[in-house]
Amino acid sequence: MVTDKTSLAAKEPATPATAKRTVKRAAKPATEKPVKATPKLADKKPEKTRKVKVVRDSFTMPQEEYKEIAKIKDACRKAGLPVKKSEVLRAGLKVLGELNMAQMKRLLAGLKKVKAVRSAKP
Repeated sequence: MVTDKTSLAAKEPATPATAKRTVKRAAKPATEKPVKATPKLADKKPEKTRKVKVVRDSFTMPQEEYKEIAKIKDACRKAGLPVKKSEVLRAGLKVLGELNMAQMKRLLAGLKKVKAVRSAKP
C-alpha cells in the first residue's frame, strides 16, 4: 500500500496549536463592527479661535485732539475702566461707523486739515 504524505497530514488529528488558530478564527464575527459611543457635550473640545491680525500704523493729528485721548483715558480710569489709547481710538471708529452719511459729512467737514509731517531719519 502506497501512502501519500498529503493524505496522512489530512487524516492526522489537529494539534493544539492548529486548534487554537481555528478557535480564534471562529470567534471573530465577520460582519459586525464595533459601535462607537456618541461623545457627550462636555467631552467636546472648544473650537480654537483664530488670532486676529493687527496692523501697526502711524498718523498725524493736532496736539489738542491728541490730548483728548488722554482725557478720555483718565475719565475711564476714574470710572474703574482702564483702557489703552488704541482701545479709545477703536471705540471712536465703532461710533463713527454707526453714523449715517449726512452725520459723517458734517463731522468730517468740522475737522481741520492737517499736513502729514514725517520725522527725518538720520
